[in-house]
Amino acid sequence: MPSNDPDDLAAYFQPGDPEPTGAQVIEALQQAGVRTGLGAFNPPGTSPPLVGLAVPEGYELPPGYVRHHQVTDEGVAIEPILMFSPDFVLHDAQGRPIAMPADRVVPPELAPPGMPRRQIQIPPR
Repeated sequence: MPSNDPDDLAAYFQPGDPEPTGAQVIEALQQAGVRTGLGAFNPPGTSPPLVGLAVPEGYELPPGYVRHHQVTDEGVAIEPILMFSPDFVLHDAQGRPIAMPADRVVPPELAPPGMPRRQIQIPPR
């Protein structure tokens, strides 16, 4: 039976309607002003995974570098990638700051010395 409760999904999806997708549920919650629980997430497909260098398990990162963990929209874990810490500034041999990539994903040429340089693969959908 349809509900008049704005916090009930039945207020947005009626009996006999096709089962809503995750994106439809999130969109309905956000349109209702719900920004907690599922409503706190972006709909699937709006934030594709970042591709970068795989960080081997157990590899000790020097200061300024972080592992960035991600999952696909389907919930499949992706290997962590190497990123710059938000407050880190890398300097060249003359001590000048090096411009950081906008997404802070570390390009192969700026990876720490001795770290293997292998790009991750995003699992197929």
